[in-house]
Amino acid sequence: MDFSPDTVAIIGFVVLFTLMLLRVPVGMAMGLVGVTGFGYLVGGEPALKMVGQTSMRIVTDYTFGVIPMFLLMGAIASRTGMSRELFQAANRFVGHWRGGLGIATIAACAGFAAISGSSVATAATFSTVAYPEMRRFGYPKSFATGVIAAGGTLGAMFPPSIVLAVYGLITQQDIGKLFIAGILPGLLAVCMYIGTIAIIGRVRPGWLPAARVASWHDRWQAVKDVWAPLLLFVFVIGGLYGGLFTPTEAGGMGAGGAALISMARGRLSRADLLESLLQATRTAAAVFTVLIGAILFGYFLTVTQTPQKVTEFITGLGLSPIGALVVIMLMYLVLGCLMDAMAMVILTVPIIFPAVTAMGFDPIWFGIIIVMTVELGLIHPPVGMNVFVIKTVVQDVSFSTIFKGVLPFVVTDICRLAILIAFPAIALWLPGRM
Repeated sequence: MDFSPDTVAIIGFVVLFTLMLLRVPVGMAMGLVGVTGFGYLVGGEPALKMVGQTSMRIVTDYTFGVIPMFLLMGAIASRTGMSRELFQAANRFVGHWRGGLGIATIAACAGFAAISGSSVATAATFSTVAYPEMRRFGYPKSFATGVIAAGGTLGAMFPPSIVLAVYGLITQQDIGKLFIAGILPGLLAVCMYIGTIAIIGRVRPGWLPAARVASWHDRWQAVKDVWAPLLLFVFVIGGLYGGLFTPTEAGGMGAGGAALISMARGRLSRADLLESLLQATRTAAAVFTVLIGAILFGYFLTVTQTPQKVTEFITGLGLSPIGALVVIMLMYLVLGCLMDAMAMVILTVPIIFPAVTAMGFDPIWFGIIIVMTVELGLIHPPVGMNVFVIKTVVQDVSFSTIFKGVLPFVVTDICRLAILIAFPAIALWLPGRM
């Protein structure tokens, strides 16, 4: 019995989501469905050749080196205590405000995101750094974990964002411009999160106590301690913005710079370096597995002409471009309840991107919108990858408590999405000046 390409595509998606619900790793599931579907439609021998050629091309492609390099930079920065220094410096300046420890956590998360590029790593790190401090000063569990979950999402926005890098590789957009485009929306996120904390402090003043006022000597000492992450960020992003490095070169320079700075400070032993290399390798292997699976699945989608048909369907709805964009965003919010950020981007962007460009949207701006929506999925119930990470680190808090603390920040993220859709220049102004 022969099935049409449309029927094979539908069966492929059903099998894919079934495998994911059965907890088969996303990369393996996409690769298995992609190769099987491609083999059914084209032939077994071309499908098997495609597996070998695709895997070799991905792991040896110079452009894809941006991912392990930035992961190594983040691993070294985390291992050598830069995250704790950022939190202590922010706390010395704003800790005496009502909700100051929450504000300090957001500021430190932004700083750490700028050298790690990973939302999950940011959430995990500050679950150990900031949560004990907030609890020691009497902050509610829901608020403390909610702030960390929201602050962790900044890793997906600030350069060097791994999700933005993957989006750029899939859509063949300039990764450097995508990184730079994330800066102003990231700063907007920080300001809106801080505003949310201030509103919570005003509405529930008994919730958020203030710490003691630090002396200027203590503040200056804390500022002197954060020269390393600041230097690393300025070096890497300045080189990208100034055109001195390509994104892949920036990753290599960042990893090397993080290692040299840490060794100069006496913070990076041989064991620390080995552990950082192992951590970055494990994470990179997981990312590359998903990438290889996604590209194999993408060949299957190409044969079935799914992207073209989705484009025709969306453009044929008769909606305005903004109306169609809202439909796409709603789809992402639903998917965010079911799967993690990287899988969502890799699975959907090859299908949605042709429709978005056909409607005239800027691909750099759309990348920022996608990442912002993915950020929301990281804290959106019932999955929320950052929530699961925090729960793993902080054992004495229930999922319902964390989600309760996250809800105000979910509302903030929805408002921020609306602002970015209404004012695309926020994301496009800096890349336009490169």
